[in-house]
Amino acid sequence: MTKNTKIVAGLDIGTTKIAAYVGQRAEYGKIEILGMGKTQSTGVTRGVVSHITPTVDAIKRAIEIAEEKSGIQITHVNVGIAGQHIKSLQHRGSKMRDSFEDEITIKDTEALREEMYKLVMLPGEEIIDVLPQEYIVDNEQGIKDPIGMSGIRLEANFHIITGQIAAVRNIYKCVTKAGLEVADLTLEPLASSEAVLSDEEKEAGVVLIDIGGGTTDMAIFQDGIIRHTAVIPFGGNIITEDIRGGLSILKKQAELLKVKFGSALASQNQENEIVAIPGLKGREPKEISIKNLAHIIQARMEEIIEQIYYEIRNSGYERKLIGGIVVTGGGSQLKHISQLFEYITGMDTRIGYPTEHLLKGSEEVTCPSGSTGVGLVLKAIKNQEYLASMGEPTEEIKVIEKRNKISLLDKILGKTKEWFEEDDENKL
Repeated sequence: MTKNTKIVAGLDIGTTKIAAYVGQRAEYGKIEILGMGKTQSTGVTRGVVSHITPTVDAIKRAIEIAEEKSGIQITHVNVGIAGQHIKSLQHRGSKMRDSFEDEITIKDTEALREEMYKLVMLPGEEIIDVLPQEYIVDNEQGIKDPIGMSGIRLEANFHIITGQIAAVRNIYKCVTKAGLEVADLTLEPLASSEAVLSDEEKEAGVVLIDIGGGTTDMAIFQDGIIRHTAVIPFGGNIITEDIRGGLSILKKQAELLKVKFGSALASQNQENEIVAIPGLKGREPKEISIKNLAHIIQARMEEIIEQIYYEIRNSGYERKLIGGIVVTGGGSQLKHISQLFEYITGMDTRIGYPTEHLLKGSEEVTCPSGSTGVGLVLKAIKNQEYLASMGEPTEEIKVIEKRNKISLLDKILGKTKEWFEEDDENKL
């Protein structure tokens, strides 16, 4: 690890899991994940914190595991945000510069972006992020990077992401109570897109779909620019609930069936495929038809995909998406899901793995459910590099030195020694 290497952390607060990732920029411009901690999430509903205490406990546990695995003390985290309350809008901003001769700098573009945060929102809403799409310099349109150009009037089209103040504050509260600071807040589909999409796909036009436990998040890119974002309030958990109700089994058994035998296309399963699950105490085992299981899953997945397809058509970019659809997140691991997407939308579909920018990683990190966490680390690294380019100070998290790591046994022995020394002094 070189001296200039910044170590960052990402925190994915999901409906089914809370995961912490620690990483740094490695050789060849790739990302190396130094450690990852994951724990069950019980205080989050459909991407929104609904119970503070269990969420804080889960964050602490995930951070502890990540610190233990990486040997890094985490103080600042880039946190992912999702939920049905997330909305987006387009807005144009402009700025008159003092001199035509002076070149446009990062500070000019950043000042224009900062102005967008002053827009008046609906009551109870606030701006989470402002993403520049394209710039206009003295009426010259379609400029992606105006830095170094000359001009008096600088304009830009922005994609603005908003969310409910209460939901955002609750995330900050949970992270703060866990003894951490929020370095940045990132929309989860944008984090996932950083991890699984290539620059070529973003240029050609692509839809990123992240199927999580509580929500399905989407982001549309075209010509290398973010064009549309949306959050659909259904995810893997609702499929589990459908299985539980449809087959009259326990939720735990429904989740296990979905993960091990679930398929998004009923036609791909044989009529005679049967799995037996244990009955309740003293009762006979229950036989479940795999085809019936697939029918339940397919019905709900079709509903989710129809809503996604509606958002794609609504964006106005349906005919401009050469890269098709990339599906990631835990829900993308269902068998035959890409075929169902292609059947309903008529668009090429692939499963997205967060290996696009990774140097290496364990199976837990490189599976689709790790896309958001890896993306949050990548986004945090890019933010650090951007701030450094502007000459701004950046927060660093520290490597834990061995001499500072005192085990519980050492503490007990040290305390015992103190007691004996005190006792000896009293006798004298």
